[in-house]
Amino acid sequence: MSLEERIAALKAKHQALEQAIEEENSRPHPDDIHIHTLKKKKLQIKDELASLSQ
Repeated sequence: MSLEERIAALKAKHQALEQAIEEENSRPHPDDIHIHTLKKKKLQIKDELASLSQ
């Protein structure tokens, strides 16, 4: 997998996590623990993207 492919895959995962967070927040009773876990994964991907972009 090339660097560009890796970055594209990470961006896709980041967007999917963003969508999952939005869906969870739109529920009548969102699960705060699940949202926290999703946000943590999203931040890890963002950090990895930042390190690859350097």
